[in-house]
Amino acid sequence: MSPDKLDTLECERHDADRLYNEALTAFDAALFHPIAPAAASLAVDSTPPPPPSGWRARGLRSVRQWLLPWIERQHAFNARTADAIDALISRDRERAAAFGGFQSALIVFLQRINAFIDTKDKLLSAIAERRLDEHDRALQALLKDTLPELRTQIAVLDRAVAMLKRRIADPLADPAGKKATSRSQAETSTTDPRGGSGDDYKYVGFEDQFRGSDEGVAAKLDAYLPIFAGASDVVDLGCGRGEFLAALEAAGVRARGVDLNDGMVAVARERGLDVTRNDALDYVAALSDASIGGVIATQVIEHMDPSYLLRLLDALSRTLRPQAPIVLETINPACWYAFFSSYLRDLTHVRPVHPETLQYLLRASGFERVEIRYRAPVPEHAQLQMLHMPKEMLVSADPLAEAIRRGVHVLNGNTDRLNELMFGPMDYAVVGYRS
Repeated sequence: MSPDKLDTLECERHDADRLYNEALTAFDAALFHPIAPAAASLAVDSTPPPPPSGWRARGLRSVRQWLLPWIERQHAFNARTADAIDALISRDRERAAAFGGFQSALIVFLQRINAFIDTKDKLLSAIAERRLDEHDRALQALLKDTLPELRTQIAVLDRAVAMLKRRIADPLADPAGKKATSRSQAETSTTDPRGGSGDDYKYVGFEDQFRGSDEGVAAKLDAYLPIFAGASDVVDLGCGRGEFLAALEAAGVRARGVDLNDGMVAVARERGLDVTRNDALDYVAALSDASIGGVIATQVIEHMDPSYLLRLLDALSRTLRPQAPIVLETINPACWYAFFSSYLRDLTHVRPVHPETLQYLLRASGFERVEIRYRAPVPEHAQLQMLHMPKEMLVSADPLAEAIRRGVHVLNGNTDRLNELMFGPMDYAVVGYRS
């Protein structure tokens, strides 16, 4: 409920109070009381005296002297009776008029009291609604501030509990905090917190929150399935939770995964996937020549030092079969939006790799038909918007309109260039084949 609406309702309530009081005053004034009837005159209604005795001898004069006073009194009585009837009629008319006024005042009063009650009800409802809105906004703000934190804490605790349960169930298993024994592990353990620490479960929770659900990640990786059609012995380096391994298995492609993070390995194994806990370079270096039918590493190479990446590519060139595919997906640092959000968000990232650099490294390592495939475009609504001119301005011959058209053309060209630099594809994959 907005403050303006509350002010409006308050004004309506004041008007209703005023009209109600006026109607109540008019209603009180319209009330009338019975009028006392006029007192009767006993003298007029008195019985005339008896006629005088005697004979007609006294004549008409005697009769007139006797009858005339009585007739005069009767005339006076009749006049008083007529006046009383006129007074009664006048009073009845006054009463009828007063009753009509009373009825009108009563109707107005009832109308005003209904409006009075209605405005009171509206104002109270508006105040209650406003208070509910304030409480709801406060609750929403509280939930907005606390829910993400609670979700993160719960996810981390769930992963920690799962890891502790696994360690209790298998106390002889290789502990997560075991020191690296190989050269590659020694090099990566200081730069890649994803593996070899007691906090593995935290990175699993990080993946859950920022990379997305299993279903979401699997949907993004489905585009790589046709590359491995008909292949076998595919290796997923840094397989994580095993989303792509599950997709390969569903497509009938035999595959196995490697990851250095105990939490990730445990999650993948719980899904029934063939996953080994090991360093990527150590795992590949131990394989026989031409023993791999394909390799994929998604969002992994940005966690590697350049020297480590070069040795890994050399090892893959030796162990991959001829014409076996290789897919390396990573964040596109040429997209400023991806670099300043996705790349910098993850503390385990070591170095971004430019698309053309990775393409060159694969070619230099013995791979052919190496191409760059850009993925994950930034939505148009998140990019810089172009200026659009009215049709009248586009066809106008006015010099000012022509100058504006040139300015808008230059501005839109710069906007398009900035969109290419800042909001290009957020990810890319370099796809090649062993020569």
